[in-house]
Order: sequence, then C-alpha cells, then structure tokens
Amino acid sequence: MSDTTKNRPAFRLYSVTGEGKSARWTDIGVAWATRDGKGFTLTLNALPLNGRIVMRETADKESEAAA
Repeated sequence: MSDTTKNRPAFRLYSVTGEGKSARWTDIGVAWATRDGKGFTLTLNALPLNGRIVMRETADKESEAAA
C-alpha cells in the first residue's frame, strides 16, 4: 500500500457548473499532497465535460467519512 492510500485525503475535488449562488457543486474525487510537497495525487470518480474542477481543503469530518 502506498503512502497516499494510507493517509486521509487533504482535499476534495468538485465539478462546478454555473456561477454565484446558482452554481452546482458535484463531488468528483479527492487529492493528497505528494510527500515532497511539489504536487498532488488525484483520484477522480468522474471527469467533468465543462473542464472546471475546484479543489478545496477537506474539513476533519469530511476526511473521516472519505477514508
């Protein structure tokens, strides 16, 4: 098992359509910072056709649920 699969994800990935209050956020995956801190390892469950992905830090509760 690699280090990235043992650790809880530090980020959630979302596909976002629309703008402002009417924007729709769809959870599409997770991300971990690489050991050297120079990049990220992503696990995607979907790839948005609109090409817009937003990466946000996970809250502690979200990290536990994703593990």
